[in-house]
Amino acid sequence: MKSLGTMFPDVTGSLFRKPATENYPEVRKAAPSQLRGLLHLKLASCTGCGLCSMDCPANAIQINMLDRKTRSFTFDYHVDRCTFCGQCLESCRQGALSMSSDEWELAALDKTPFLMRIGDTRNAGTTVAGKPENVSEEEKHS
Repeated sequence: MKSLGTMFPDVTGSLFRKPATENYPEVRKAAPSQLRGLLHLKLASCTGCGLCSMDCPANAIQINMLDRKTRSFTFDYHVDRCTFCGQCLESCRQGALSMSSDEWELAALDKTPFLMRIGDTRNAGTTVAGKPENVSEEEKHS
């Protein structure tokens, strides 16, 4: 009973104070300008050299070269693997990569939006596993 008595002043004090938390989805504060969020690629600047992919510690970037002569490639960005360290920005000699400070709410109910494929997707008939894109998720992992 003594513990209930020591808790009583805290409980009554909390009834008359403003809450310490904020109503997050309804009230949003601006993100810091140096926040590292979602990765963006300027496809016109990218040469497909793959330095960003080689230097990525999380293996979140993959360059799939389709045709070297025509510089046809796909840039696969796995958002769920990314640690947002910014190493890819440092490695890119062309300055084709940037990170958005506005796009940082990246939650989803399934993994589908976490793979962003940029580039010549009409000829990209293979995924990272080397199987056609139209196979089911179960077949990709077998």
